[in-house]
Order: sequence, then structure tokens, then C-alpha cells
Amino acid sequence: MRLLLVEDDDHVAAALSAVLAKHGVAVVHARSGEEALKALLPDDAEPFAVVLLDLGLPDQDGFEVCGRIRKICATPVIMVTARSDVRSRIHGLNLGADDYVVKPYDTGELLARIHAVSRRAVPSADRGAEQPTDDGTAGEALRLGAVTVELPTRQVSVDGTAVPLTRKEFDLLALLAQRPGVVFRREQIISEVWRTSWEGTGRTLEVHIASLRAKLRMPALIETVRGVGYRLVVPAPGRPATPAS
Repeated sequence: MRLLLVEDDDHVAAALSAVLAKHGVAVVHARSGEEALKALLPDDAEPFAVVLLDLGLPDQDGFEVCGRIRKICATPVIMVTARSDVRSRIHGLNLGADDYVVKPYDTGELLARIHAVSRRAVPSADRGAEQPTDDGTAGEALRLGAVTVELPTRQVSVDGTAVPLTRKEFDLLALLAQRPGVVFRREQIISEVWRTSWEGTGRTLEVHIASLRAKLRMPALIETVRGVGYRLVVPAPGRPATPAS
């Protein structure tokens, strides 16, 4: 994955680029709005999957840059800023931003958001081509120990036995399964699966997590990260599907 980082602070950019590189993200650094816009012009290089846009730029406001980006391409934009007020978030999203991250942020959450917006931007057929499985079939299934999640057919099985899930249960499992080990914040899960805000929906998420654990008979598969959210933990080889009590 290729990412355009628009950040005027070289120290911040270097540190973040190093972290992203460890997760397979190739970063191109732009220090101003104009530099970013030039980098997004069509050329022979691989297109950017995501633009990570800081709002405090030296030449122009990041909101203006976002608006200009939307006029030249459809590359997903994640705004990064210290401005945490709701009005700024709404303004950024109305300008065409795909997500909005407030500093200071957790790098695990930022990675999850980067992958989430890049997945939404790629047609399902293309996503399959990017995710070859062990048997050479492009993107047909995610294999997580004994659990198999087939994205195109929305089927789930454990040790070859089909497990019937509701639509939201499958959407929730698929979200976690596509980034095993990454912590998803509760607010992010609610936004992606239920397409709504966190308020009033927290109990619904907890019920669906409990139901998934019960249906899959693998309570340890989905780990609760206290005070943050959830992540999917791939069982070690040879571990039984139903952990001993």
C-alpha cells in the first residue's frame, strides 16, 4: 500500500513513516498543501491508497487542501488534527474527508482506520485480487486457525462446520478478521458495522460480541481490550476450538 503523508513537521513525519513502513505501508512525504496536490497528479507510479492530511500546514489550511484534493481525485483522505470540536469534524467530512483522527492518537487505531478507508475505496473484485489465500484462490476466504470467513458468500465455518450468523454478526466478524491483532475502538466498530454513532449503541455491540463468541465456541477468539475496544486473536496451531474452562 502506498500512502501520501501531508505533514509539515519532519520529526513527526519521520516517526510515523517508520511505524507505517513496519506494517507494509510505503509513505511519500509532502510538507505543504501544494506539494501534496502535485504528488496526487496522475503519473506512472502506483496510485496512493490513502492521503493522511494534517490540517496545520504552512501554506494553506488543511480544509482547503481537502477540498482541492476532491476536485482532482477520489483517493480516500484521513484528516489528522488537534482540533477535536464536533464542528471541525463535520466541516472536514462535508468537504469530502473519509475519516477524522484527533491528536494524540494510538498508532494501532490509525493503522486500522487507514486499512478501513482503503478497503472501502477498492471494489470488491479488486480487493479479492489483492488477497491471495494459501490455496492460490484470490481473496475467497480468510483463514484464522480453525475459523474460515468467506467474504464473497458471507459464510463462516469452524473446522469445516458451517456456523449460521446474522448479517450484523458476520459484518462484525469480517471487520475484525480482516485485520487480526489490530485493536478496533468501540466507536469505530459501531461506525463501520452499524453506520451510526456510538451513543446508545454500546450495549448492542456487547451483545453481538457475546453472541459471536458463543456461536463460534471460541471465547478467546475476540479479545476485549479494556477501555478501548476489541481485537481478533488468531488461535495458535493445535489449540482446541473450545478452550478449556
